Amino acid sequence: MTKYIFVTGGVTSSLGKGILAASLAKLLQARGYSVTIQKFDPYINIDPGTLNPYEHGECYVTADGAETDLDLGHYERFLNIATSQANNVTTGRIYQTVIDKEREGAYLGKTVQVIPHITDEIKRRMKLLAENGKYDILITEIGGTTGDIESLPYLEAVRQLKWELGPSNAIVIHLTLIPFLKAAKELKTKPTQHSVKTMLEIGVQPDILVCRTEKHLNQDVRRKIALFCNVNQNAVIEAIDVDTIYEVPLVMLKEKLDRITLAKLKLSAKTEPDMDRWKDFLTNIHHPTNEVRIGLIGKYVELQDAYKSIHEAFIHGGSVNGCKVNVESIHSQDIDPQNVAEKLQHLDGILVAPGFGERGIEGKITAIRYARENNIPFFGICLGMQCAVVEFGRNVLGIKDANSAEFSPKTQNPVIDLMEEQKKVVQKGGTMRLGAYPCRLKKGSKAAQIYQKTTIQERHRHRYEFNNKYLKPYARHGMIASGINPKTNLVEIIELKDHAWFVGVQFHPELKSTVENPHPLFSKFITAALDQKIAKEYLVKQ
Repeated sequence: MTKYIFVTGGVTSSLGKGILAASLAKLLQARGYSVTIQKFDPYINIDPGTLNPYEHGECYVTADGAETDLDLGHYERFLNIATSQANNVTTGRIYQTVIDKEREGAYLGKTVQVIPHITDEIKRRMKLLAENGKYDILITEIGGTTGDIESLPYLEAVRQLKWELGPSNAIVIHLTLIPFLKAAKELKTKPTQHSVKTMLEIGVQPDILVCRTEKHLNQDVRRKIALFCNVNQNAVIEAIDVDTIYEVPLVMLKEKLDRITLAKLKLSAKTEPDMDRWKDFLTNIHHPTNEVRIGLIGKYVELQDAYKSIHEAFIHGGSVNGCKVNVESIHSQDIDPQNVAEKLQHLDGILVAPGFGERGIEGKITAIRYARENNIPFFGICLGMQCAVVEFGRNVLGIKDANSAEFSPKTQNPVIDLMEEQKKVVQKGGTMRLGAYPCRLKKGSKAAQIYQKTTIQERHRHRYEFNNKYLKPYARHGMIASGINPKTNLVEIIELKDHAWFVGVQFHPELKSTVENPHPLFSKFITAALDQKIAKEYLVKQ
């Protein structure tokens, strides 16, 4: 029987429930258990696909084409396993299912209510991943904060499931905050007490408390928390602030969170967790032998979570190179032909990020031109690749009105055009080209050298593509299509022959980069940036 762990949060948002869930899952996985994590989000959107990145951070895309919460990225990066549509559920999806059933007459004329109909659908979804018997342990992260109106149906469903499954088959881990008041010079437990009190009013008793804190918890503080929150003292876990999220599993290991969790689920600790590779990864992060500066050119740079997977992929790729990657976020709207050299000349590499809409496009194109003409390693992802195609058309092929049909629908030279199957699409949500598709790499190309294979699968999220009418003139001038979808002939990768490192991809490689398997495109891009830096330093010495 699959065991259930529910992770809830109190006091404040952004405490790191996703990181906690992923860290615990990593430790349980290292102990020999098969584990997966799912996220239940309380907002009414069907999925995050239509949310502005400023609202909710990046939209993470799974291999099966689901647009999901960014926490699923943490799950995959920590566990090195793929998630799916079933791993992310929203209130919108829950209500849509119930309303559709009501319209079909499935409830036989009964009054449809939050309890039992909404909570029954939540419970069904909570147990869905466990039905195939593939997982020993299923961790469910409940979005939002205890006390939020929109989270109440989820907590009621957790209460019911705990009662139905029994105390050794379902437990609740509550993540909370122990603030340190500098004026009083002491840690305050009252916010946590109130958070747990709110949980108790709903009918849910946390089994384990994980306490975020900037100062260590002494035994007196732990005893006080245990006493007022009805938990065992050894179930009060310290989650001290750390420099990187990748330290959290080792902090939780030291606090014995995995052992306490297994004991409450009446499971044996099959084996001692082997975290050697994880520790090696951290050693490389903390003790790099080199460093590079990469410019991240985007339109949502004010919010780091908007490009979360890219930032994490840089960490993974940097670790492989023994190199610290200093990412300098630069708003594309702030770049123009007059200041581009001033803003970019100190960089060792330039990545132009994905996105949608016309804002900041000309700044991206200007940055790409600077990278191309000054032989600076360049990496374009999705829209970044499309901007590279536009820039090359304008400034090398001499097609002055080269553009994307997304930004200039009436252009006579849409070198980037709307995909044929997208031309009849009206609804915005969930209708892009989504998920994993195959790509065949051209033998002898840089892409084939990077991947060390000729067939790959990568994840997509786009409506526009390279216009194949322009393939031959582009190739004649040095921009080759080195990756092609074998079924549709869609251009997946472009690269320049005579350049230090110039690669654009239509897909999102950052979504597949994990701690154990850093993505080769990021690893090799960082290698090229490091080579560029060394070459610059050599010239200065000469």
